[in-house]
Amino acid sequence: MLSTTNLSIQFEAKPLFEHVTVKFSNGNRYGLIGANGCGKSTLMKILGGELEQGSGEVVLQPGMRLGKLNQDQFGYEDERVLDVVMQGHVEMWRAMQKRDRIYADADASDADYMQAAELEGKFAEYGGYTAEARAGSVLIDAGIDELKHDGPMRELPPGLKLRVLLAQALFSTPDVLLLDEPTNNLDIHSIGWLERTLNAYDATMIIISHDRHFLNQVCTHIADLDFQQLKVYPGNYDDFMLASVQARQRVEAANAKAKDKISDLQEFVRRFSANASKARQATSRKRQLEKIKIEEIRPSSRQNPYIRFEQKVKLHHSAVTVEGLSYRYPGTDADIFANLNFTIEAGQRVAVIGPNGIGKTTLMRVLAGELRPTRGRIAWVENALPGYMPQDPQAEFAERIDLFSWMSQWSGKADDDQIVRATLGRLLFSGDETKKPVTVLSGGEKGRMIYGKLILTRPNVMLMDEPTNHMDMETIESLQIGLEKYPGTLIFVSHDREFVGSLATRVIEMQSGGSVADFRGSYDEYLDMQGL
Repeated sequence: MLSTTNLSIQFEAKPLFEHVTVKFSNGNRYGLIGANGCGKSTLMKILGGELEQGSGEVVLQPGMRLGKLNQDQFGYEDERVLDVVMQGHVEMWRAMQKRDRIYADADASDADYMQAAELEGKFAEYGGYTAEARAGSVLIDAGIDELKHDGPMRELPPGLKLRVLLAQALFSTPDVLLLDEPTNNLDIHSIGWLERTLNAYDATMIIISHDRHFLNQVCTHIADLDFQQLKVYPGNYDDFMLASVQARQRVEAANAKAKDKISDLQEFVRRFSANASKARQATSRKRQLEKIKIEEIRPSSRQNPYIRFEQKVKLHHSAVTVEGLSYRYPGTDADIFANLNFTIEAGQRVAVIGPNGIGKTTLMRVLAGELRPTRGRIAWVENALPGYMPQDPQAEFAERIDLFSWMSQWSGKADDDQIVRATLGRLLFSGDETKKPVTVLSGGEKGRMIYGKLILTRPNVMLMDEPTNHMDMETIESLQIGLEKYPGTLIFVSHDREFVGSLATRVIEMQSGGSVADFRGSYDEYLDMQGL
């Protein structure tokens, strides 16, 4: 069991959360949710001992082991994959390292060798002699080929790096497991593997994720961080949404009854307080009035941006035709994809899916004109106006200008200040916030600014590479609604299955060997066809 008592922390004058008292126990899997900036990752760091709280305490039940997902995917580039996994058992790894240093020291004393013998005992107690075999087994379960186990981490693509770090977190068989955004950079199939792994693993888990489908599949409880308080609901994310709405409706109904009662009592007091024969009754009604309480209903700290995309020109038939398209990065001897042929019709919403490292982002960059194809051609129809949202928009925000000036570039008219301010406001940037430099924006804020660019430029074809990355659930839901209402053509990459399932009318799956499977239908229909 992991518990907190009166936990509080604040940065500068603003408290992130206050007096949080909660128990995480009994092998339950808690989805920790809340708006961007509410303190979820900060709370997770405090629970994991990486950050000290302002007040209160965190208690891990004696004898229980804590495991957590390392967030630095590139922190082990020169280390052997098996060693990275074994480092998940901190005590065993520390004992092994100390023992090996003593054995490697030509000047080691008898006392040193006595210490090495003690460390050898600890190493054995922690299962050190079978550690490498167990680490290999966890990696194989994670879908990492045995040929890669002895190689360095730098040879793995980002999605497989994350799988290694997940294997590291699970390796010590912790009793409590902390996972902050474990689905980031995982493809759809890898997220399915993660769901199965976590559901089969017996531990208390606290999981931060913005993937609604993932939370529904894995979580037994939802811990909602809102108004600097943490409230735990039984059930998955859909259960939480229903329960929170019903709880609000109950309070609203109770308040309505209380207000009616207050009105009746006040009317009686007003009419009869001066009447001698009714004075006692009027006094009684006054006492009743004092006892009736109206429960405060605060609006949620969550905010939904308003996102609507339009198109300048309507396309009537096709949007783009790809013929014999191939791409190979300079200096390499293998195509990322080869001889692709397809036509995307106007109004289609095409999901591009496939394993990590297969070339989805490369294809999007080629379609967007960022990369020149090695062979083949891309033929956009005459009136096509493509708009592109890259997976990493950092290059768009290199210049140190304020938000208003950056957004004004895309308004089309120099005097459209009102339109620019309205667009920023709908994307939750208002007041003095519009004067801050774009260079200090978070990942989610940069994503919302790119939405604004697309709103103002009104493309009739949108290319969006992982548009939900770094977004909170409210923004993802608003984006989903905006894209469902968008009349143009959409080509997008996403690992969020709820998002893909709600939007896609066609699925292009990139496969090993550089080919694609092209399915005309919804994502659910595609999964049915695959037997998934």
